[in-house]
Amino acid sequence: MDMWLKEGQISDAAMTYKIKETLVTKKTEFQDLAIVDTYAFGRMLILDGIVQTTIKDEYVYHEMISHIPLFTHPNPKKVLVVGGGDGGAIREILKHPSVEKAILCEIDSAVVEECKKFLPEISCALDDSRCEIFIGDGIKYVHEHKNEFDVIIVDSTDPFGAAEGLFGGSFYKEISECLTEDGIFIAQTETPFYLPEVVKSVVNDAKAVFPITKLFMAGIPTYPSGFWSFTVGSKKYDPENIEINRDLDFTTKYYTKKLHKSCFTLPKFVEDLTK
Repeated sequence: MDMWLKEGQISDAAMTYKIKETLVTKKTEFQDLAIVDTYAFGRMLILDGIVQTTIKDEYVYHEMISHIPLFTHPNPKKVLVVGGGDGGAIREILKHPSVEKAILCEIDSAVVEECKKFLPEISCALDDSRCEIFIGDGIKYVHEHKNEFDVIIVDSTDPFGAAEGLFGGSFYKEISECLTEDGIFIAQTETPFYLPEVVKSVVNDAKAVFPITKLFMAGIPTYPSGFWSFTVGSKKYDPENIEINRDLDFTTKYYTKKLHKSCFTLPKFVEDLTK
């Protein structure tokens, strides 16, 4: 008998995947967690029925959410990841030799534990000596650390349930205070096809806090519509117009220096959301 996963994050559309094997399912303190092996996308992390990452396409998300801010900042030394318990953002961050410390603040320890077991290709840098894992509330952590980080990456689940507080103006103000005077923040900010109101709201909230706010897009097949947005808020450096003086001396599969600039060129309907 064939087993299929149906993800219905969007009320009037669904994505389905044929499952080869279920590797783990558990109800954590915060959410329902599953890791399955699929025929099309390999092993896949699912939280509350929503696909978070897969072996086949994870590099797109993790490279773009990490290298855009880290190549924008001239000398990133200390980086905070809020969420991102799979470890993919940490893996990409630690490819930058200037980074001395990367802190992963994940509310659900089970995500970290199970990804280490079943998604080692993604979580492989979580044991790096420069990585510190803090299990706890990201909002509280940001509030308690002022003027400390060069880059903050909000690698959250969708803006429902436990992650809802990670979207919005009050949290972005706290992030600004947590950043150094030339700090940069980035967040995944959903799809403009299905959730244009979320994209518009996030950009407006970020604009109210950061003098430079830019939206860019990336193609991620397992995210609804396959067309995903990220929002950058910067105190000083414009990610679209900086000169990248450092060499890209590590391997990437999606990010390039040319793409760094071109990804900020938006389709008209997305550009309209940022006005």
